[in-house]
Amino acid sequence: MTTPTSFLAAPSSALDIPETPDLERMRRETGARLRSAMADRGVDALILLGNNSVVYATGVSWPLGDAGLSYVERPVAVVLADDPHPHLFLPFREGASSESGLPADHLHGPVYLEFDEGVENFARVVEDLVPAAAVVAVDELTGAMRRAQPRLFRSGRPADAAQIVGAAKLIKTPDELSCIRTACRITDAAIVDVQAALAPGIRQIDLSAGFTRRAFELGAMASMLEPIWQVMPKNKADGVWTTHGDLALPLLTTERELAVGDVLWTDVSITFQGYCSDFGRTWVVGEEPTPRQHAQYHKWREIMDAVLDVTRGGATAAELGRTATKANGGTRPWLPHFYLGHGIGVNAAETPMIGTDLGDEFDENFVLEPGMVLVLEPVVWEDGTGGYRSEEVIVITEEGHIRLTDYPYHPYGER
Repeated sequence: MTTPTSFLAAPSSALDIPETPDLERMRRETGARLRSAMADRGVDALILLGNNSVVYATGVSWPLGDAGLSYVERPVAVVLADDPHPHLFLPFREGASSESGLPADHLHGPVYLEFDEGVENFARVVEDLVPAAAVVAVDELTGAMRRAQPRLFRSGRPADAAQIVGAAKLIKTPDELSCIRTACRITDAAIVDVQAALAPGIRQIDLSAGFTRRAFELGAMASMLEPIWQVMPKNKADGVWTTHGDLALPLLTTERELAVGDVLWTDVSITFQGYCSDFGRTWVVGEEPTPRQHAQYHKWREIMDAVLDVTRGGATAAELGRTATKANGGTRPWLPHFYLGHGIGVNAAETPMIGTDLGDEFDENFVLEPGMVLVLEPVVWEDGTGGYRSEEVIVITEEGHIRLTDYPYHPYGER
């Protein structure tokens, strides 16, 4: 196997992505983008509960072994259109002031919005922060918040904050790109040890344990999804039943021991300073790929190269989808419940989405812009092979794109 070189010390790209992110500058710039998106929609205040939205609004990240459990003691942010500093309600207070850069009067103790008493206490705080006539938007509503809407949202039904946050984070600042690239480097470096340990008899959960430990040693701050090392069926008919009749993905990692010839589709994501990586490759356990499997990789490479050739600022999502479909002989090379590509940032998958059930009109009207980040993940399937799937993370530029991933395709190929 060819080991990737210097993942944690790669040179800066032509896009002038800083080697080390300036977190204070990043918070200023993302905060300005968020308040601009609020102004565009006439919103005076945001109440944010979603873990990723709070990360984007405040710049504060916290160590999590499983981001899916972040609702248990969730951080909450209140963003005011006329205040450069968000208010942060944080369960973990130690070190929060120095990490956030927020004034002391903008840092608050935890709020428990799943409970009526917690919402009542929070409503009193909101009364002091947000004028009664202000237009408020919220990204999530707990049951207790729904019951207390007249008390919590005094000017009427709240708007959808997810649309505002989504618009703000479409185009990444140079420091955000630096965080994403660092997250990808950490992931790639941790994967080296995982792939080296791949052998018949090892369990899927052993791969997860090795990856998670190494990733956190290298600086990961959260695991965004449970690592996937999915054993693919030889034939589609032998796979798990799905409503759409196609392949199931992802399936949870178990204590299953891997066997010679198992084809694994991998998918992992961690965060650095709140920003995500995404890694996907196809591996074969204990033997070299067959000629048919090698041929599938080369078809995948052909599709990916064709898509990258048209990926640039000004291209539409539909253009990328049509190119991939043409390169695959007229059939869409992605699973029906997924996509050809998706964005990435504080979420492991965010807008833009390419080839989803949002429909052709959405893809035709979505124009890629410099500074957007895409994860491209075409899939090639042929019964009897286990299929092939890999992912590439790229930044859109005026002239084309810049790759943020640099992991080889062993055992199928090195390029």
